[in-house]
Amino acid sequence: MMADHLEARIEAGELRPNTPLPAERRLATEYGVSLGTARHATQILRERGLVFTIRSKGTFIADENRRRRHQT
Repeated sequence: MMADHLEARIEAGELRPNTPLPAERRLATEYGVSLGTARHATQILRERGLVFTIRSKGTFIADENRRRRHQT
């Protein structure tokens, strides 16, 4: 459910392309879930091609070009 809600926020433009996704700890607090649940939601978004992670930098919202590449 958390991943679906975050996806809706991305699609609505609330979370803008190429901006950082809030930290998993912050998301866990915001959604009232465990850190493990927040990490799982981030992984689901990554699998859907909606976010990408750069090691030591963070997780970012994917732009349309990156999403299209993920779908093919």
